[in-house]
Amino acid sequence: MEKSVDDEKKYTSPAGSHEAPEYEAGSFEEVKSSKWTHFVDSFKPNPNASVTPAGVVGADGKVIEGSAGPPPEKLSRRLKGRHLQMIAIGGSIGTGLFVGSGAALAGGGPASLVIAYGLIGAMLYCTVHALGELAVVFPVAGSFAAYSSRFLDPAWGFAMGWNYAMGWLVTLPLEIIAASITVSYWDGAKGVNGAVWVTIFLLVIIAINLFGVKGYGEAEFVFSIIKIVAVLGFISYRAVTAPNAVIVFSEYALTQEQAQLTSTLARGAFNNGFKGLCSVFVTAAFSFAGTELVGLAAAETANPRKTLPSAIKQVFWRILLFYMVSLTLVGVLVPYNNPQLINGSGSSDANASPFVIAIKNAGIGGLPSVMNVVILIAVLSVGNSSIYGSSRTLAAMADQGQAPKILGYIDRAGRPLVSILFASSLGFLCYLVAAGSDTRTQAFDWLLAISGLSSIFTWGSICFCHIRFRKAWKVQGRSLSELAFRSQPGVYGSWFGLMFNFLVLIAQFWTAMAPTGYGALTAGERIQNFFQAYLSAPIIVLFYVVFKIVKRAKIRRTKEMDLVTGQRELNLAQLTEEDRLERMNWSAPKRVYKFFC
Repeated sequence: MEKSVDDEKKYTSPAGSHEAPEYEAGSFEEVKSSKWTHFVDSFKPNPNASVTPAGVVGADGKVIEGSAGPPPEKLSRRLKGRHLQMIAIGGSIGTGLFVGSGAALAGGGPASLVIAYGLIGAMLYCTVHALGELAVVFPVAGSFAAYSSRFLDPAWGFAMGWNYAMGWLVTLPLEIIAASITVSYWDGAKGVNGAVWVTIFLLVIIAINLFGVKGYGEAEFVFSIIKIVAVLGFISYRAVTAPNAVIVFSEYALTQEQAQLTSTLARGAFNNGFKGLCSVFVTAAFSFAGTELVGLAAAETANPRKTLPSAIKQVFWRILLFYMVSLTLVGVLVPYNNPQLINGSGSSDANASPFVIAIKNAGIGGLPSVMNVVILIAVLSVGNSSIYGSSRTLAAMADQGQAPKILGYIDRAGRPLVSILFASSLGFLCYLVAAGSDTRTQAFDWLLAISGLSSIFTWGSICFCHIRFRKAWKVQGRSLSELAFRSQPGVYGSWFGLMFNFLVLIAQFWTAMAPTGYGALTAGERIQNFFQAYLSAPIIVLFYVVFKIVKRAKIRRTKEMDLVTGQRELNLAQLTEEDRLERMNWSAPKRVYKFFC
């Protein structure tokens, strides 16, 4: 692995300078010893490193001061454009799409599936553009909580920071258990104790993140390529063989009484009616969770102004191609009342994946196993992202006084080491897989409940932050031409995103209070069902109220917002001219590509 200039800055020589220690040429033993010393030293603290750069407004409304001596260094900015683009395109393609869409298909029918995913995708397109605009101006790791503290209310920023961190912290053990269950798809693995698999997967994910942001970036680069190729292969193959699949669908449907055929198919398009559609919204939101990591990764790119806008644009194509096209095919190829969709043991059961079912229906041996390998990789990818997302958020919150200070520890390799270890330690909850199936299911249902609405609150907050930022920008006499990157849907898109997230919360409250078939549930089962679906909301309110009372935080007023501190210094006139000269040399095909991507 080649060493970048940024790496060298992360090490401190005994004299206190910020240059990489140099070793004199010597024997093999000396070189080996120097490399080991170099490796051990990389875990030592870098006193001048910080996730949140000096000058940023903290949770208490005060400007974070730099330490004495050299200027504070930030996280190791080693993500390249290709990393960010792959995170944008394939980052959130995981079990929510490959497996969770099966439960959505069974609960809402194919029409509800496509409509709900399409609306969530449109909302998220607006949200990611809003985040892109904020991240280019104020690139801060753990940016969601920082923006809420800066443009809304420090108390809400505190609540959103812990909401986002808890969402990812709980995801790690859940995804590792999902991986162990996915392996059981193969007969040869069914007799192996699940603890063996979770140990292997946990160690792999921890090792990747200990390589720092470069390790995360390279792993996600490879994972995303595999997932993208798999989805494109599925679309191409099943689009060609779709006529045969429609015949299979028809034969399955014709097993019913002919007199009931028409009404059955009509009900199936919107299974369980409007309530079925509402239930799919939450599943769709879970499937898109992680898309916002593009903004979180912006702080660790060398040039976010150039790489982030391109990555943001590619989110549109991921939503259109990988979600809408593939799920439309799934809705056509797999009946909503297929027994495997209904009888799957949960979102981690690969046998319940509509993608696997669609391939099985084609009757070609071997392909279901290939798809199952892709699902396994997707599970590991989400687990990898969970440590990355939670560790950066926790470290940023520690810098701003919203979390224990020790979580802000940055080592000489630019890693938020303590936060990574803390996030990794929660992964050991995955050993509940060795408990009975009932205990495991109950424990993880409640863990999942903690983060069930995490993404909805996060996305809504990002949209509201963008609205408030634009209002303050206007009130303080600033021009939109001063922004290096502007959201394409603009502030209207952010209003759409905010209102739609609010409607999803209302829909989730309704389905939690009165789920499908609630008439057959006891009072205790209804209460349990409600809190498993809506537990994260009162937790967020509790965080907000406690911080509000203890810190007496005040809501930010637009005319008082600091729009200068922490802003990335850019010479827009020079950069615009450089971009113009660069575009003059583009060929016609490249101009078209750059317009869309």
